[in-house]
Amino acid sequence: MTLGDKLSKLRKENNYTQEQLASVLGVSRQSISKWESNIAYPETDKLIRISELFNCTLDYLLKDAEKIAPNNQSNEKIHSFPKRLRERKSEKTVCGMPLWHIGRNAKGFIAVGLNAHGVIAVGLKATGIVSLGMLSVGVLSFGMFSLGLLSIALFAFGILSAGCFSVGIFATGAISLGVISIGAIAIGDFSVGALAVGKYLALGDNARAMIALGDTEAIGSVFQKIGELSEQDITYVKQLLDTSVPAYLSPAKEIIKLFL
Repeated sequence: MTLGDKLSKLRKENNYTQEQLASVLGVSRQSISKWESNIAYPETDKLIRISELFNCTLDYLLKDAEKIAPNNQSNEKIHSFPKRLRERKSEKTVCGMPLWHIGRNAKGFIAVGLNAHGVIAVGLKATGIVSLGMLSVGVLSFGMFSLGLLSIALFAFGILSAGCFSVGIFATGAISLGVISIGAIAIGDFSVGALAVGKYLALGDNARAMIALGDTEAIGSVFQKIGELSEQDITYVKQLLDTSVPAYLSPAKEIIKLFL
C-alpha cells in the first residue's frame, strides 16, 4: 500500500473530506489530491501532523509497518503519554461551519476541543453563544473563569453574573461587585448582603451607604436604621432614592425598592 493509499484510507476512516483535511493541515485541496494520487509527497512537518491527527506512526505512513506500533520499548514510551485528541468533523455545514467539530482547535456549530469556537462551544477554552469551559466567553457562559451576558462560574463577569466571585451590572455571589450586588460581601451602587457596602443604599446585617439599613449595624451618611422599617421609614427611603439616584440608574433603583 502506497503512502497515497494509506492517506486516503485514514482520511475516509476519520470522516474527513479532502477540503476539511486540507484546512486542518494548512494546505490546498489540490495538495491532498496529489498526495493521495502519489503525484506529490507531504513535507516532513505535514507527515508528522498527519501521524498526530490520525494517531498512527510515521513508519506506518512511510513503510510497510503496522498502523499501531509493535509492543516493544518504544511503544511503551509512546503510550506513556496521554492520547491526543482525535479530530472529527461533520461534512454537513451550517452557515459555512461544520455542523459539529471535535478536535484540539475545534470550530463548528457545535465545537468540542481544547480550544473550541462555535455557537455551542465546550472546551478548556470555549468561545460561543453558549460556552462551557475552564475559560469561557459567550452570551451564556459557564466555567471556572467566565465572561458573558449571563455568566455563572467560580469567577464570573457579565451583565448578569453569579459565582464565588462575581462582577456585573447585576451580581450575586460570595463576593460580588455590581450596580446591584447581592452576596455575603456585597459592594455596589445598591448592595444587599451580610456585609453590604453601597453608594446609595445598603441592606444587610452590617450596612454602610448613603442609606444604610442594617440588622446589627448601620452607618449611613443621610439615613440609617437598625431593625425593621416602619411604613414611614420606607416612604422616606423611597423619596431619598428618587431625589438622589441619577436617571441612568432608575431601573436598578426600581428593582432595589422591591427589597424594602
